[in-house]
Amino acid sequence: MSHAASAHRHVEDLADFVAASPSSYHAAEEVARRLQEQGFTRLDETEAWPAQAGGRFVVVRDGAAIAWIVPAGATATTPVHVLGAHTDSPGFKLKPRPTTGSRGWLQAAVEVYGGPLLNSWLDRELRLAGRLALADGQVVLAATGPLLRLPQLAIHLDRGVNNGLALDKQVETQPVWGLGDPEAADILGELAATAGVDPSGIRGFDVVVADSARGAVFGKDDAFFASGRLDDLASVHAGVVALGEVAAHGEPSAIAVLAAFDHEELGSGSRSGAAGPILEDVLERIYDGLGADAVDVHRAYAASWCLSSDVGHSVHPNYAGKHDPVVQPVLGSGPILKINANQRYATDAVGAAAWHRWCDAAGVVTQEFVSNNDVPCGSTIGPITATRIGIRTVDVGIPILSMHSARELAGVSDLHDLAAVAKAFFAS
Repeated sequence: MSHAASAHRHVEDLADFVAASPSSYHAAEEVARRLQEQGFTRLDETEAWPAQAGGRFVVVRDGAAIAWIVPAGATATTPVHVLGAHTDSPGFKLKPRPTTGSRGWLQAAVEVYGGPLLNSWLDRELRLAGRLALADGQVVLAATGPLLRLPQLAIHLDRGVNNGLALDKQVETQPVWGLGDPEAADILGELAATAGVDPSGIRGFDVVVADSARGAVFGKDDAFFASGRLDDLASVHAGVVALGEVAAHGEPSAIAVLAAFDHEELGSGSRSGAAGPILEDVLERIYDGLGADAVDVHRAYAASWCLSSDVGHSVHPNYAGKHDPVVQPVLGSGPILKINANQRYATDAVGAAAWHRWCDAAGVVTQEFVSNNDVPCGSTIGPITATRIGIRTVDVGIPILSMHSARELAGVSDLHDLAAVAKAFFAS
């Protein structure tokens, strides 16, 4: 199969993955579902885990999923190769009393989650997705189809709108979802119906808003792919594909781990975030099963690597001055190596050299990213993971436009090539 055909097959599968993952909870379950179909065993954190080398496993904690392959010949000092990514995206989350409205309209009471481009959510058909905690102790996933919309005020009523749009986060970001009296309606009932549960039994919920449109390929030579939640489901999907391919074609020499964390957009500080204990918990149990003591684990970590994979900025043709004047990655020219002098990214010289080796092994061309000195750099899970676990870490990803938009823009070939490098990383 040609590179172009393989890349387009990859992004069609990515579109399926995003459609199945409207919330972090759905994403974690989709990771587990796909890998279970490829022979991975799902483990429960409350139960004992296999205490020997060999095997393929996945565990889900809330909106995070960790999957790994332990080679049959693994020992107490076998290193790990961790690909880290995140399952959450900026947007909106339902408030505790979510059904509201006025003047004949039904609206959803939402809170801003992370740092979305607010105006990008206007005039789109949106859906609700997340988890419902029930009175009997069950936790179920639920997702609607297109249900909501944030209608923009007509230009006739705001003649200066094209000179600058600033949305009031409390008043002007509450989407409509129907007509009628809010006292007689229940938006949670719409969600409950999709899961086949009685809404009166809901005792808690974590529900977000997501774009309902499917990802699409377009542009000259079908070079572009637009979709919601590319930040960072593009990396999660690449990791799932790569781990599955490694499992299907033999065993890696290191313990291959995909760590798809939640809450990166909020700083990663949770039990399922990169600043929390989830990765350390899983690694501890893996090495315990291999009979490792504390010194063995330190030896293993000293030879280990983490690839922190998240999206970065492509140079924008209309705003070139916002980018570094020399280092200007562009869509379609390869995955990026992310560098920052102030450790907002964890990449150093040794990590850069290792990244180039993995790219060479995959036959993939890479680019570099560094911020304009006058435009502060964002951060990722990379420095957090390096600090918490002590594993050498490299920050990488793909270049995109419209970062934190409801619908982001990536290059088709970059998405495919990221998965190829991830495979080389796991297999090395």
